[in-house]
Amino acid sequence: MAPSRRHRKLPTNGTKGVPMRLSRRMVAAPTALVAIGLLLTACGSRAGDEAAASAESCVDTSGDTIKVGSLNSLSGTMAISEVTVRDSIRLAVEEINADGGVLGKQIQVVGEDGASDPATFAEKAEKLIRQDCVAAVFGGWTSASRKAMLPVFEDNNSLLYYPVQYEGLEASPNIFYSGATTNQQIVPALDYLKEQGTESLYLVGSDYVFPRTANSVIKAYAEANDIEILGEDYTPLGSTDFSTIVNKVRTAGADAVFNTLNGDSNVAFFREYSNAGLTAEAMPVVSVSIAEEEVGGIGVQNIEGQLTAWNYYQTVDTPENQAFVAAYKERYGDNKPTSDPMEAAYTSVYLWKETVEQAESFDVADVQAAAGGVSFAAPEGTVTINGDNNHITKTSRIGVINGDGLIDTVWESDGPIDPDPYLESYDWADGLSGN
Repeated sequence: MAPSRRHRKLPTNGTKGVPMRLSRRMVAAPTALVAIGLLLTACGSRAGDEAAASAESCVDTSGDTIKVGSLNSLSGTMAISEVTVRDSIRLAVEEINADGGVLGKQIQVVGEDGASDPATFAEKAEKLIRQDCVAAVFGGWTSASRKAMLPVFEDNNSLLYYPVQYEGLEASPNIFYSGATTNQQIVPALDYLKEQGTESLYLVGSDYVFPRTANSVIKAYAEANDIEILGEDYTPLGSTDFSTIVNKVRTAGADAVFNTLNGDSNVAFFREYSNAGLTAEAMPVVSVSIAEEEVGGIGVQNIEGQLTAWNYYQTVDTPENQAFVAAYKERYGDNKPTSDPMEAAYTSVYLWKETVEQAESFDVADVQAAAGGVSFAAPEGTVTINGDNNHITKTSRIGVINGDGLIDTVWESDGPIDPDPYLESYDWADGLSGN
């Protein structure tokens, strides 16, 4: 896979080169969870609205501190994944403060619990921006939570740094996406499976925006590459009964399963998968939302040998990662693994710092204008912000879960891949964006 991709330039509003919103809406699953997010994001192009452009900031830069928000699910079905993201944000802040802060100011973190609920994420984002007067917010996990927050950040002209891989087909000037977009995770995973001789897939996912949209991409890729889709099943977030789905997977006899389940549903799925006698050797599962901290909850015996697609693993052999892992374990305990989403969150805090210092300002317009080309030597490898779409370059990695509960890289891309959130580089993806 070529590391370079072409991008769509975000139109600007003529003020300091600040990009106007280019956020294409997707048809989401008819579930209550997704409906909340879509109701909050279905109001058209907001970034060009005068109200959004004139939103008055209450960020206070007069003192020796600057506030930022940390908004993560500390309760509910997504807490298994998001608590460690919160921890990595705090680690980055502590390191930056110890090194002198940002523009001479110490960072003060205001933490909130999104409670695994998109409406709560939107409510807490509004509070952080309007009442706590934070300069930026770091957090979110599910696409439903991101889509619920997106209009809040656009209408208030504030900044969200979103750290998790997602389904693509979106770009907002008020969101910096430090997790992978589709061409940096899902497409490389499909390329890998194809190279391994995979001719059929079974799709299993949680019932909300990311899995359904990701599977639309997978089905388009499969059609163009002569891969047969033998089944497609969804279950609500937090589901724990997978007996029927696993039985359907076993009966279908696909070469592999592509898993877009999120949260603690993965625990129940892989335990049922193992109990049914399905193995990584007979029918491998490639997952895009299982990282090192989830492996412990699932049980290594239930998931050893299965595949993952990410951009970072604790086992990545770079000096920057060795320092990151050591610092994280010293802060939170030797038994605490690092993972892709938390590394992306850690990286996003440093990218915000570097951009603010490049802009010499905490002002949103100044930060937006200065962001393009800002780089950071991250634990995963050097990443760079693409100023056209607010995503970052990322190295793709396919990993296999080992007996110690860590993930070993079995394939990686030849250098960082430029973000292509609308999959404009792929003929088979025409029409996926809805245009």
